[in-house]
Amino acid sequence: MNEAAYIDWIGVDWGTTNLRAWAMRGSEVVATAAASIGMASLTRDGFEPALLNVIEKWLAASRMTPLPVIACGMVGARQGWQEAPYVAVPCAPLVRDAMIPATCKDSRITVTIIHGLSQANPADVMRGEETQIAGLLAMDPDFEGLACLPGTHNKWAFIRGGEIERFRTFMTGELFDIIARQSVLRHALGDASAFDDEAFDAAVLQAAADPAALSAALFSIRAASLLDGIAPDVARARLSGLLIGLEIAALGDEVRTARPAIVGSHTLSSLYERAIRLNGGDAQRLDGDGLARAGLQMAHDLMIVEKTN
Repeated sequence: MNEAAYIDWIGVDWGTTNLRAWAMRGSEVVATAAASIGMASLTRDGFEPALLNVIEKWLAASRMTPLPVIACGMVGARQGWQEAPYVAVPCAPLVRDAMIPATCKDSRITVTIIHGLSQANPADVMRGEETQIAGLLAMDPDFEGLACLPGTHNKWAFIRGGEIERFRTFMTGELFDIIARQSVLRHALGDASAFDDEAFDAAVLQAAADPAALSAALFSIRAASLLDGIAPDVARARLSGLLIGLEIAALGDEVRTARPAIVGSHTLSSLYERAIRLNGGDAQRLDGDGLARAGLQMAHDLMIVEKTN
């Protein structure tokens, strides 16, 4: 018999561009799936069919109806499947009463969407990262300090006593994409997939030493391409180093005195770790997918406790 017949819930991390799903038996991962379809490419009516397309094989094999699905991320945004509320910090990463049921046409599933988090001053919001932070605290309940969650909109969360006290968002990833695709620098960057570590390091230190000169430093990439013929991989590394370096500089001593836990993909996490070390700090890298799944497990367990009380 297909082992998926024994699953009793599904966890979903659904972002702007991608979906990741785990078929679960208790706390055991039975199967995984992924799809390059996210909030940016879906209408509100398109979320349920897109999800069913990914998990249909699990539903066909499972004997449990309806099968609970717990989802985090941009699926709960205003443009998502159904808008889930924001919970104001300071608070625990997951708050059971703020999770909402999504409207489903298919009777084989129930879908619960995890809330986001908000901050009043300075104004800030997050969706999806709170679940990864919950996974971090599941792995290390005594963790206190700084968590870095690299992505399109990079988050830095300050954690104490099992709560997120405050956080900051930097549009570093989106700025990189806009500059690389739409600015004059696109001619210097090309489509290079290689990366020059020395150019990245020098740019990180340049941004830290003179953050106010970012705009001039950016244009120098174009000028160096025209005058010196620098390779696209060098230009791309300089752009990345300047933007990440500016972000690290904005955090100042907070990033140097803490030992941030970096939660994300290998490529981005390694760049942030490198930049932190160049600025005199230290960091530890953790698997973003694994912590997202662990956070979804915590959400599932909270729901079970709620039902039994």
